Amino acid sequence: MIWRKKAPAPVVENPAPVIPETALTIDALGRKCPIPIIMLAERVGEVPMGAVISVLADDPAAFTDIPAWCRLKSHEHVDSYELPQGGWAIHVRRKY
Repeated sequence: MIWRKKAPAPVVENPAPVIPETALTIDALGRKCPIPIIMLAERVGEVPMGAVISVLADDPAAFTDIPAWCRLKSHEHVDSYELPQGGWAIHVRRKY
């Protein structure tokens, strides 16, 4: 039997995140908390169950408050992505 050495796997540094497709984008840039959460709460019912909503926000409170709202309301905080112009795209999956 001949043993062959496997080539090492290529190293990928900082792969780009896989960003899910969104059904709705809520632009709350420039709005102070709690407005981004209010905007999300008013519109979450517009998308089908399992769909992802992107909330664009630059208020630092929204970065922590929207995931907390998701836990409180039993929706899923998918992830938060930094925006090139500042702020975040905070992705929420509707669960009910």
